[in-house]
Amino acid sequence: MKKRKFMALALSCVMVCSLAACGSKDTGTSQPAPEPAPAPAPAEKTDDGADSDSSADSQTPADTAADASQAADITLWTYPVGNWGDAETVNSMISNFNAVYPDIHVTVEYLDYTNGDDQINTAIEGKQAPDLVLEGPERLVANWGAKGLMVDLGDLWTDEAKSLIYDSVQSACKSNDGVFYEYPLCMTAHTMAVNRDIFEAAGALQYLDETTGTWTTENFQKAVQAVYDYGQQNVGAVYCSGQGGDQGTRALINNLYGGTFTNAEHTEYTANSEENIKALELLKSMDGINFDASIAGGDEVNMFCNGTFAMAFCWNATQEKNNADQGNINFDVLPMAFPTESGEPQLCGGIWGFGIFDNGDPAKIAAAKTFIDFMANDEKQAVESVKASNFWPVKDLGNIYDGDALMSEYAKFIPYMGDYYQVVGGWAEARTAWWNMLQQVGSGTDVKTAVEEFVTTANAAASAQ
Repeated sequence: MKKRKFMALALSCVMVCSLAACGSKDTGTSQPAPEPAPAPAPAEKTDDGADSDSSADSQTPADTAADASQAADITLWTYPVGNWGDAETVNSMISNFNAVYPDIHVTVEYLDYTNGDDQINTAIEGKQAPDLVLEGPERLVANWGAKGLMVDLGDLWTDEAKSLIYDSVQSACKSNDGVFYEYPLCMTAHTMAVNRDIFEAAGALQYLDETTGTWTTENFQKAVQAVYDYGQQNVGAVYCSGQGGDQGTRALINNLYGGTFTNAEHTEYTANSEENIKALELLKSMDGINFDASIAGGDEVNMFCNGTFAMAFCWNATQEKNNADQGNINFDVLPMAFPTESGEPQLCGGIWGFGIFDNGDPAKIAAAKTFIDFMANDEKQAVESVKASNFWPVKDLGNIYDGDALMSEYAKFIPYMGDYYQVVGGWAEARTAWWNMLQQVGSGTDVKTAVEEFVTTANAAASAQ
């Protein structure tokens, strides 16, 4: 790969701006930023993915945890949040945990985003739900929590925890009636990316600000046209075979002309705004941008990495790291924010943390809380836990990514994080309706008609919840 220019950005600024943007459940605007936090930065990892400095001898977790003699067998189901989907890495962290709590035995099930929800829903129906799950507020809070399936984690949210975890993250982790169903671990900002080599050859780099990773809607159009004229027929794809990676298509459409996906209160869907209709009509008319009902977000990532597409809308730091490590990329990746008329994007954020299914067993629930507390709050382990995600902490953990060029480059996107709207009611149904709507637009259905149908379906689901 070509040597890239990296923007050294102190995550003190980064994290400040990010948090306000992760999405308040009370307003649709950014909250006042917390006090600056030093830049996160990772230490070297051993071959098994764990930090060489074990946390086994670190200080005892917070008062919410039971003593070291606690005993229980618990299950953890985890989606592939960075290396939390890697057995070797997870087993290393569990070994750290068992060095302090030897009688809490943790069995891990690894999920993917293709059928993970189906696995959990089947388990729920069979009264075999896991004790612990690593996921985000859209499932832990807005879905399973809203259905009364999750344990109230309020005792983990001590005054100290509330003083350390960013306000906007706290807001996303609790229900509208103030119950905490998630204890957060890490966060990120979803971006897009372009093949810098192709863009340079096509003379399209002039339309991008490489330093800030931003561009205007007008320059986005010019860049895509330049790459198309260069001979790249498939510049990018509005993928819509399923919900995987749908944050990319939502961010693209919402940003182009400043539209919104929900109202500020997160009570109804607003994707039928004039701005979003205009954005869809623009994408439908552009040479080189195709609505593709045969691929989902993961497919788009693969096709970007193999050169089929010159840009990806489903991207983040983890995508680049994992694909680079696997040797899937032989060109210079240039991560970019989604284009806007003003050049000031609002990116979709991601928050990941732990939730506990209410299985009616107090011992298992207590052990699960002990596990969460250790992984998220133990002084040394928390750093390792966050680094395993390849994302950023939800509180100040110091410069955990200091010296990491790739993470330093992506840090510049954290201040662009927008409203965390994924906690609105009817989220699961809305995601399905979204990709169905994109398929309709791609097949020739009038844009306004398709979008109005989406909003009607999504708001009906929100009202029913």
